[in-house]
Amino acid sequence: MFEEFNLDHRVNLGVSELGLQTATEVQARTLPLALAGRDLSISAETGSGKTLAYLVPTLHKLLSSPVDRNAGTLALVLVPTRELARQVVKHCRALASKSPIQVQAITGGADFKYQRSLFRKNPEVIVATPGRLLEHCERGSADLGALQTLVLDEADRMLDLGFREDVLKIAGYAPDTKQVLMLSATLKHKGLSGVARSLLKDPESVAVGRVRQAHSSIAHQRILADNPAHKDKLLTALLQSGDYQRTLVFANKRNTASRLGALLRRADVRSDTLHGDLSTEERKRVIARINDGKVQAVCASDVAARGIDISRVDLVINYDMPHNGEDYLHRTGRTGRAGHTGLAISLVTAADWNLMIGIQRYLDISFEHRAFPGLKARYAGPKKVKSSGKAAGSKNKAAGSKKKQTKNKASGGRSADSKRSKRTTGKSRPTATQNNGFAPLMKKKPKDE
Repeated sequence: MFEEFNLDHRVNLGVSELGLQTATEVQARTLPLALAGRDLSISAETGSGKTLAYLVPTLHKLLSSPVDRNAGTLALVLVPTRELARQVVKHCRALASKSPIQVQAITGGADFKYQRSLFRKNPEVIVATPGRLLEHCERGSADLGALQTLVLDEADRMLDLGFREDVLKIAGYAPDTKQVLMLSATLKHKGLSGVARSLLKDPESVAVGRVRQAHSSIAHQRILADNPAHKDKLLTALLQSGDYQRTLVFANKRNTASRLGALLRRADVRSDTLHGDLSTEERKRVIARINDGKVQAVCASDVAARGIDISRVDLVINYDMPHNGEDYLHRTGRTGRAGHTGLAISLVTAADWNLMIGIQRYLDISFEHRAFPGLKARYAGPKKVKSSGKAAGSKNKAAGSKKKQTKNKASGGRSADSKRSKRTTGKSRPTATQNNGFAPLMKKKPKDE
């Protein structure tokens, strides 16, 4: 029960307004330390209640001690994405609904002059993305001189997006006496220790569950596929036949996400698309549409894997396998939240097999095999596997090819193909002079966020 933490009564009213009665494990372990003023490094699985674990003590601190409401920003939450900023603001406003505390968001994609006017109103709590907030600090719009609490939410993601220097510069505008709470999916991210050394004073670590642990309420399945065209058919069939009210479909590239959204709409599946090219207002519209039940599926790139506020996601489909286990955690963590069960289905081709096995081993999970009636793949998995479960033979083939090339070079560079070509056609192959010695240049495909 939250009563045991002796919180300000207005915070308790906010907690009740949110319908919360019992603190989660990460909240129960974090609150006493945060309320005592300790700097913290916190890691816990997605959906474990980390947001309230730092918002509750932050608001209690503002309400329980006399502060100058016109001193500027008193609490700052830095987040990597606009979606997460909106989610945090929503929770913070609900928690502060029975108090005079004002909460505002400062993110990229919004009008700079309007945001400057928000700072003039001296909101006590600011939730911001690093790039835009640093711009306000450098132009004198933001005043962090009286900052009491600095929160780095999803610090690992901010480092991955290249915000390390921005975060450190922003912290430099705040007093050294500030309390710093750093939250991350894992405390073993290679860049976190440097940031912690720079910003945290004698920090306490709070790690709930194993660092690399898939959400316990999610079932993980795989469906084998032959190629992208086969994946398209499987995706369409899954959404046409299943009773899924809210589905997230993840692709590795924004172009793929857009294509899948159009594919599903042609198949009469109510769908929309979410990726990094959309404006803030467009992203809000997409999230509102799925929350309101106007669309059944959102096809997204990884920009949407963290921080989007979509309630009760029934199903997550990995059209493309994520690049690593951490990305898999954040994609699938959109479902199975707040005590509900969830389902994650990955479409796996031969090219995806080793990546899938690597994710299984990293997270210590097992993908249950599933076949879709009438769309069974010809691909049934690798013919030979190593003890790890990965496909065997690729290195041997590469070694054999290299050995063959060395042998051909030793025999004067004449390959069997060149001999056969002279025997069968009587024509010589084009020389380096004839084709200028260059292969056609390939166009680079743009990378997704």
